[in-house]
Amino acid sequence: MSDLSIKIRVADRDYPMRVSPQEEERLRMAGKLLNDRIKDFREQYGIQDKQDLLAMAALSTMADSLKVSKEKDGTDAALTERLSRLDKLLATLVLS
Repeated sequence: MSDLSIKIRVADRDYPMRVSPQEEERLRMAGKLLNDRIKDFREQYGIQDKQDLLAMAALSTMADSLKVSKEKDGTDAALTERLSRLDKLLATLVLS
């Protein structure tokens, strides 16, 4: 499949991109969520400078990403522990 040429608008500025058809929806959604976050910061803090708003949105997004990553790591560790216990339990069973 060929790439699509799209424009994603962030903070009142268009960014041309070439993306696969599978990535298009995800990138458009990311642009919308980013613009929503920028709008929220503008309204919440009264900041108008776009660079400041973009930096705040980037920082907030990275903090969210780190939180999700840490939670995933905890979930993975708990799942690994449960699977290990289940494996040990199954190893003790005698099949007839």
